[in-house]
Amino acid sequence: MKSKLSRLLFASWMVYCAQGAALADSPAGITLIDATMPEKILEVAKGFGSAELSKDQDGDPYISGRIEGKKYQISFFGCSDGGKCHDVRFLTGWSKTRVGMEQTNEWNRSKRIGTAFLDKDGDPILTMTVNLAHGVSRDNLDESFVYWGAAVKEFERGVASR
Repeated sequence: MKSKLSRLLFASWMVYCAQGAALADSPAGITLIDATMPEKILEVAKGFGSAELSKDQDGDPYISGRIEGKKYQISFFGCSDGGKCHDVRFLTGWSKTRVGMEQTNEWNRSKRIGTAFLDKDGDPILTMTVNLAHGVSRDNLDESFVYWGAAVKEFERGVASR
């Protein structure tokens, strides 16, 4: 009995691995989006404002867009062969806006979404990394954009406008 159960579990695992290895479809039939699919991420970005897909000098993709009226960029990381990437980072900044280190640290202590830092000129930058290594549903990626938009709006209103 135990050996039949072991063989059944092993066979089920092998079927699961064969279906999920390509990261295209989950076992439930939901199409997953990962960082190797910049066009799919662009589609989601366009649902939140204007967005455009480009490539950097290394051939890696990036998306420039607007959310909550603010320009931002999505950079792709862990890339090889000009597009086989693992995760993405959302980034926006405010120039000629003076924010102190204390305000920046308070944001990072009190907020779960969005990490703030000051660039070399002392301007505030807000980032958010999203791990897409094994794929997420479109609903999950949509929610990441909702979180990003809320963080941008709150940072602008509560920190960058001081």
